[in-house]
Amino acid sequence: MHMAKSTDSETLSKHIRDSMRDDILSGRWAPGEKLQLAALSKHYQTSSTVIREALTRLVGDRLVLLKPNRGFFVPTLSLAELKDINELRCRSEEFGIGLAIERGDLAWESELIAAHHTLERTPYRDASDAQLTEAWNHAHQVFHAKLLEACGVPVLIDLCSTLSDLSQLYGRWAGNATRYTKRDIAREHRDILNAALQRDAKAASRLIREHYEITLNAILKSGIDDGTAQHGNAPAKV
Repeated sequence: MHMAKSTDSETLSKHIRDSMRDDILSGRWAPGEKLQLAALSKHYQTSSTVIREALTRLVGDRLVLLKPNRGFFVPTLSLAELKDINELRCRSEEFGIGLAIERGDLAWESELIAAHHTLERTPYRDASDAQLTEAWNHAHQVFHAKLLEACGVPVLIDLCSTLSDLSQLYGRWAGNATRYTKRDIAREHRDILNAALQRDAKAASRLIREHYEITLNAILKSGIDDGTAQHGNAPAKV
């Protein structure tokens, strides 16, 4: 009985943490906004203890900032930090895809093709407001995670996952800047997939970097200044 209760508690905690993570990434709260325990408990219909545990875990993922004696906050945004995050992400995934291509087997290839198929068939933008759909954002992250999965280095996979989340968080800056960027994102993903299946690590690494830098450059060229992030924009993938 005790074990069952423990499992239920862990399941609830993970559910709340995942829901809060999705809400942060989708821009429910503005950068720098304080996350009030009482309000969050009411919103997620759970105890403040569960909320505090979820927030603490998200601090570890860098999606929440803990200020001593002040509480929990949504991180503020910095273009300089975004550039550093993007560069670290590119270098990490360039290394990871090289290992994955070297070590990946036929099962990895099959799962990668399946993840890409889901991504291609998932609606890209919402018809009502032209924002990226949550389903596409999720399929996009799954595809890129699958690319690296066969590298067999859990620490690297975890790092790339964190950088992916941070890129999505900071990608909220993109807003209209990337909406009108002339790009064929479906072709970008097909080219990355084909390079991986052809076991061409050099091409795959180059294509992944180009894929992430297109959105980064659109943000940098948009003229947005530090501290003027737009609250409420759906996150654009970087």
